[in-house]
Amino acid sequence: MAELLPTIHDPSVLRQYDRAQLKQLADEVRACVLHNVSRTGGHLSSNLGTVELTVALHHVFDTPHDRLVWDVGHQTYPHKILTGRRERMPTLRQQGGISGFPQRSESEYDTFGTAHSSTSISAALGMAMAAKQKGEDRHAVAIIGDGAMTAGMAFEALNNAGVSDCKLLVILNDNDMSISPPVGALNRYLAQLMSGNFYAAAKNVGKSVLRAAPPLFELAKRFEQHAKGMVVPATLFEQFGFNYVGPIDGHDLDSLIPTLENLKQLDGPQFLHVVTKKGQGYKLAEADPVAYHGPGKFDPAVGLVKSTAVTKQTFTQVFGQWLCDMAAKDGRLVGITPAMREGSGLVEFQQKFPTRYHDVGIAEQHAVTFAAGLACEGLKPVVAIYSTFLQRAYDQLIHDVAIQNLPVVFALDRAGLVGADGATHAGAYDIPFVRCIPNMSIACPADEAECRALLTTAYEQDHPVTVRYPRGAGAGVVPHLTLDGLPFGKGELRRQGAGIAILAFGTLLYPALKAAEALNATVVNMRWVKPLDVDLLLQVAATHEAIVTLEEGAVMGGAGSAVLEALQAAAVVKPVLQLGLPDRFIEHGDPGRLLAGVGLDAEGIAKSIAARFGAPGSAG
Repeated sequence: MAELLPTIHDPSVLRQYDRAQLKQLADEVRACVLHNVSRTGGHLSSNLGTVELTVALHHVFDTPHDRLVWDVGHQTYPHKILTGRRERMPTLRQQGGISGFPQRSESEYDTFGTAHSSTSISAALGMAMAAKQKGEDRHAVAIIGDGAMTAGMAFEALNNAGVSDCKLLVILNDNDMSISPPVGALNRYLAQLMSGNFYAAAKNVGKSVLRAAPPLFELAKRFEQHAKGMVVPATLFEQFGFNYVGPIDGHDLDSLIPTLENLKQLDGPQFLHVVTKKGQGYKLAEADPVAYHGPGKFDPAVGLVKSTAVTKQTFTQVFGQWLCDMAAKDGRLVGITPAMREGSGLVEFQQKFPTRYHDVGIAEQHAVTFAAGLACEGLKPVVAIYSTFLQRAYDQLIHDVAIQNLPVVFALDRAGLVGADGATHAGAYDIPFVRCIPNMSIACPADEAECRALLTTAYEQDHPVTVRYPRGAGAGVVPHLTLDGLPFGKGELRRQGAGIAILAFGTLLYPALKAAEALNATVVNMRWVKPLDVDLLLQVAATHEAIVTLEEGAVMGGAGSAVLEALQAAAVVKPVLQLGLPDRFIEHGDPGRLLAGVGLDAEGIAKSIAARFGAPGSAG
């Protein structure tokens, strides 16, 4: 049988295929996903689970005229393959290649850029209402996972959508449960029945007629719920104003296609519940979807192999060990994560301290206010959260934590550039958006040992403190096993030079030390952005001709800006060069190459300083 996938350059071809061809195509798409992700790394389990759903959506709907909005977007590789990007899949998540998430600039089929969760229903509703206002006949479809449904934003959108009269379909991709064959067959029949015009019309007529007879109306409602299985959340979503259909098998095209075709004919907001399996079609990923969620390169025939090479400890591992050690010492400590147990290094903590571990789901706003509530009652909450995700809880950070000056520690993982995930996940903005908040402090450890020590220092404070650290390993400085902290708000002189002083905030201390050798520059490890070590700053300013600030974060409003503000307040006039992330979004690629591209490696730092101040000793 001839391959179908090489002939598909856009989804219009799918609309000509019969059911047997679509099933063959789904198998080829799944093989293509596995082949490419095993060579580039990326999200695997979630993409293997959405193959049939993606095929069915592009077969039934007239994309891109009809809008598909994918939530989070780490399940869109099949979508990319079917929308003209198959040949570019070998460049996935690499510099200059295609993104691992939907991007409007990449394809007209990527109708909404995303990588954070729970935005799809809001965006799709906006598109559906825009089509209605403009008099355009188009559908908007939001595809959202069960994890993303834990976020309040999804329910805010449902609440708004339920009172709208537009062509909106919300598909809940539920991959935490399975359907046995008998139940699947029954659900297929009921789903097709409930998504048909006859059922919808009969239900609406029945409701209008029976409302005058409340006992009969309640009986009819109970019968309807019973017909839908009583075990599905039909009532919940219909209370929002949706017509609920499902659950159906998300890997069964014979169920998906007719159900989608029926729903396409109905007016008003529709809700389809499909059940899929992460890692579908690749047994190793099916057995361990967490391990295969975002693997690096691997051999599909062998699977993931645990490396025996000795590697440096990552910052995430340092945090996880510190959390366990501090929890053993202090019974007040509570660990909180918004659905990032593995990513934030809390697996061992959960095992050792299950009653003090809280995964609140994809609900960053709730995580921060929940921590505030715990702190009000004398506990010591530690919120393990990616820098990019703390952005989603900014109001709670100010209103619920900082104004009340509560002692919450924020362990900000993935600070700075993150590599393959790109601009949506870069922790570029936490220094500017945290340092402007009263009562907040910001620590920037230069290496693994300082990370552990500064976490302890942060924990000892009676006010909120963030400790920011990057993804992966640093210089490889092994932390001490003690829980000793470092002086609060104080930096240290690391290299004495002349003429130029480099003030490094965080892990860029080490390329700064290397650059300083050629320049004979002084290097200061500042450690804290807030409170800034003003005494050390003024001492350095008095003995050097120029100052360079260095940070892996946004230059605008960042640590360098804090230095300029402090110098101005002290009426000190001194040339200052601010080095950091420029005022533009930096896309995906190898982290080292990305840093070099913006001049934040040792060579780039030295070149920038020489370009601004000339040869050593000639600054001024």
